[in-house]
This record gives sequence, C-alpha cells and structure tokens, in this order.
Amino acid sequence: MKIVIITDAWSPQVNGVVRTLKQTRKNLMLLGHDVHLVTPESFKTVPCPSYPSIRLAVFPGRKVREILNKLNADAVHIATEGPLGMAARRWCIKHRVNFTTSYHTQFPEYLQLRLPIPLSWSYAWFRRFHGKAVRTLVPTQSQKQRLLDNGFEHIEVWGRGVDTEIFTPDNPQKLNLTPPIMLNMGRVAIEKNIEAFLNLNLSGSKVVVGDGPDLKQLQERYPDVLFTGAKFGKELASYVAAADVFVFPSKTDTFGLVILEAMACGVPVAAYPVTGPADVIENGVTGHLNNDLSQAVKDCSTINPKRCIEFAQKNSWLACTEVFADFMHDNKEPTNKRNDAITNQAFWCL
Repeated sequence: MKIVIITDAWSPQVNGVVRTLKQTRKNLMLLGHDVHLVTPESFKTVPCPSYPSIRLAVFPGRKVREILNKLNADAVHIATEGPLGMAARRWCIKHRVNFTTSYHTQFPEYLQLRLPIPLSWSYAWFRRFHGKAVRTLVPTQSQKQRLLDNGFEHIEVWGRGVDTEIFTPDNPQKLNLTPPIMLNMGRVAIEKNIEAFLNLNLSGSKVVVGDGPDLKQLQERYPDVLFTGAKFGKELASYVAAADVFVFPSKTDTFGLVILEAMACGVPVAAYPVTGPADVIENGVTGHLNNDLSQAVKDCSTINPKRCIEFAQKNSWLACTEVFADFMHDNKEPTNKRNDAITNQAFWCL
C-alpha cells in the first residue's frame, strides 16, 4: 500500500510526535508498505511565534497539491493541524479523497496556557479540522473519550511503542548526585508543567533532560537542578537509566511516550492521575499516580524495576504500526467487526 503522511512536526524538533512518526515510517516499510512523508524540510519555513525551534511552512498549498497529485497514494494521513496539514486537508476535500488524521496533543489546553483563548473556541476549530476525516487516531482510550465528550466523531485508538534496543537499564550515566535521583525528560516548555516537579520539597537530586523555550529561565530560577540539555539515543537512555524515579508532571499530554521509555530503562514513573499517565501506568506496579506528586514520588521506591521493564517490552513499535496500517487500509470506514478487532489490537499495543 502506498501511504503518504503529512506532518508539520519534524526534525530538528525533538518530541514524541516526531519520534512516533519516524518509528511508524520505519515499521511501515518493514511491513512492506511504500511510505512517503511530506514535512517542512521541503518548504520555506519561518519560526513559530514564541516557539522558534518549531518551523512552519510558508504558503505550502501549491507544492502540497503537486506532491499529492503526483503520488496518487492509496492512503493519506494528516498527522498535524499546521500549515501542511491544512493544505493537505483542502486538497483531499477538493478531490474527494478520503483521509485520516491524528490528534497527538491537547492543543486547546496548550493554547490556553499561552493565550487567553476559551477552550470552547479552540475545540470548535479542531473539531471542524478533524470532522472531515474518515477517522481520527488518538493514543489512549481516555483521550478518545475526551474528544467524544467535546463533540468529535469517528475516533479510534492507535497506541504508542518504545524502542527497547535503545532504552534499556544497561550502562546508566554516572551522575555525582545525592540519591535518590528524580528525573524528567522531554520538551522544556510551560505546557509540560515542569515547575510542579522542580518545586517538590523532597530530599535527593533533580535532573531535567531536554531542550525547549523555557530552558534558560528555569536554569536561572532553579540553580540546584541539573539541566543537561537535549540528549539522544543511547546517551539519552543512559541518563534515564541512572534515575531512581521518573517524574512526569504534565497534565496535558495525550500519552507521554517518555513514560514507556523510562519504564524500558527499569525506572518507575510518578505522575498525576490524568489522561495519558492514567492509561499507561499500572498504579502500584509500574509507577504511582497521585494528585499529591510528592507522595507519588515517594511511593515509587517500592516498585520493582523488573515489572517496569516487562511492561515496556510488551509494547513494540511494530505492533503499534500494524494497528496504524489497519486503519489506513482502503481509507474507508471500518466495519464493526473489523473495528472491534483493531480496537483489541490497539489495547494490547498499549
């Protein structure tokens, strides 16, 4: 099957969406599919206001039309709602081509953190964007329910995986820090609620691995915290493996891919009981969920790291990509029977 994926999120961005799409492309090709990506790399771009590391394509309509006309793909998947995603959506609607979309991030909530925009306005825009898709893919069951509660339709679950060849408990980074080591990794931005972690009054050491628009100001405000900047591959995994507990303070993530990556390194996860963590963490087994994040961190000391590793190893990218490919097949509304089978597969992917 020839599949084209359109995404505004791509390298050099470092985030869960980009990692998910790269792994999906890799595993789709392993499954024998012909995969084409339309990314900002092929377009003139400008930095996103207030977030310069994100590059947005400028007036991409004509080039997107030319690419999609030439490819004549069997399936079109629009992964993001940015300029490229909007251009591809217009082309699909004009040419009566069925397409699927993804809802990776709780953008209405993110926008409200940065701008005084009512949630109802944002949800109305996103509902309209995804409304023409034959199905919209979300990473968890609770995110599916959230969108259904906000008037979305045709929502399906497509889980996430972890690269267990990179994320392992082997060769932890040697950190000269006072234990226990509490670590967070990911995009350093306001929507990640990192200060809830940094403000915890707990003994031990705090480490933040990652880059983002708020890194500099947080470094200045929290001089006792180790900020490593962005790390990649095995080096990234070595920092995670050195931690005693992974702290995930975000309340707006739809999944939290880093949660699985931490578990694969044998590190239990402390988080709030919200969409994303509540779908991934088995409370008391692979981590702890608590509205009191300090208590969740303390409780993680009782977790057996082997249980975390076992859970992560069940969540391969190949299994998740098979779910994605099933949703792409024919790009038509699935029958109830087939839809039930895919839903069950998606559950085990999680």
